[in-house]
Amino acid sequence: MTPLIEMQGIEKRFPGVYALRNVNFDLYPGEVHALMGENGAGKSTLMKVLSGVYLRDGGHVRIAGEEVDFTNPRAAQDAGIGIIHQELSLMNDLSVAQNIFVGREPRRMGFIIDDRQMMRDAAALFAQMNVALDPERLVQGMSIAKQQMVEIAKALSHDTRVLVMDEPTAALNEREIDELFRIIGQLRAAGKGIIYISHKMDEIRRISDRVTVMRDGQTIGTRATAETSLDEIISMMVGRALTQEEAQIPDLSAAPVALEVRNLTRGREIRDVSFTLRKGEILGFAGLMGAGRTEVARAIFGADPVERGEVFVHGTRKRIRTPVDAVRAGIGYLSEDRKHYGLALPMSVRDNIALTSFDKFQRLGGLLDEGAMAKVAKDSIRTLDIRTPSDAQEVRLLSGGNQQKIVIAKWLLRDCEVLIFDEPTRGIDVGAKSEIYRLLNSLAAEGRAIIVISSELPEILRLSHRIAVMCEGRLTGFLPGGRATQEQIMALATQTDRSIVSPAEQESA
Repeated sequence: MTPLIEMQGIEKRFPGVYALRNVNFDLYPGEVHALMGENGAGKSTLMKVLSGVYLRDGGHVRIAGEEVDFTNPRAAQDAGIGIIHQELSLMNDLSVAQNIFVGREPRRMGFIIDDRQMMRDAAALFAQMNVALDPERLVQGMSIAKQQMVEIAKALSHDTRVLVMDEPTAALNEREIDELFRIIGQLRAAGKGIIYISHKMDEIRRISDRVTVMRDGQTIGTRATAETSLDEIISMMVGRALTQEEAQIPDLSAAPVALEVRNLTRGREIRDVSFTLRKGEILGFAGLMGAGRTEVARAIFGADPVERGEVFVHGTRKRIRTPVDAVRAGIGYLSEDRKHYGLALPMSVRDNIALTSFDKFQRLGGLLDEGAMAKVAKDSIRTLDIRTPSDAQEVRLLSGGNQQKIVIAKWLLRDCEVLIFDEPTRGIDVGAKSEIYRLLNSLAAEGRAIIVISSELPEILRLSHRIAVMCEGRLTGFLPGGRATQEQIMALATQTDRSIVSPAEQESA
């Protein structure tokens, strides 16, 4: 069978950097081929070569056996290459159909846009995908999962033969993931080829036929997924075996309470939530999408208003109405969306680390002490092992794992004793995840009180000293770290009729 895509000996150089070196990759009709590697391994660069964003410096690209040389993305699109990026690119103020056919609208008499035909064409695409979406609906307000379906329809409208999906499930819940995988199954059955980029090992096992691993801009190997262990894939990705350390559960019964939340309430999103967090403790928050975990975190941090509730830090009641109040109280919040809420991407590593602490570096006249900022940044780079050419590097050019470390450095510089991590490893490769886990454990060992919100149950089980489970805005139970199971968490996460758990019940869990 002739491959849909054949890339041989691909080379790509940037000034001072060899981004791709002799990379090989192929894809067959009706195949889901996973592309894996740590952040910075070269996956995105390879896909940009395939899609015409970058011109290659060497090697060959063949589409259905014919050699091609794409000089721009439109040429790749016309050849049947479609890409759905992790950061979706739809226009909120346009309808679903307008987003699908933007720039290619059907016209009457050569110049009048035929809206009715456009709606019919969009409806036909959704019927082909067996998806119920209204072509006339505005994109604004649609869930990420539905926006993704629009992106897939947009790609199929170009008669796409090859679809590249970059971390497509990063913001989806289990039901939405199942729906996406159903669509992928349909595309596979229709003979389309899917290149699936993900860091989630369980997804790779579930959806892919083969997996190719890249490291340091090179192809490490290609394996049949069914014949390969996850340990082998991880070892190929990071160049070493990662030890899966069991959570060490310290005895914190005598540790002082660092944070206490009483009766936090806001409509149906947060319903009478109460809990305590001790110094040196990692409290994991688990639950299905929409359970209220992020809403609780944002309310504690003052990012969203509440109807009632009290927050105590080291036994003292704090009036927290804004994030500034929370920071003054010693609470730091690392948002699940670090690029929008945690970092100033065009700014340097140095400036980002100092972002919440500029007051510490002000001289007379309001000028900043650049020398002091550089020293602190270099100390953080060394302590947290942030991989960057220098403290002057723009943060946007770093990998996801290093960006996350910079956010952590920012809050550590602020001396926050209570740290809330919301999806701390989302979009981060397996090697960087391991480093973040070690860092969180070391912070807890130093006495920091930590809340970890995660949609990945293995992560919650691995990190947490205790686990708080939420469902429909309520805390439905607490489980002891080290002994809890995924089944126990899911039982509480779907327990919609359980009354709230009091702090006294929690302490005895």
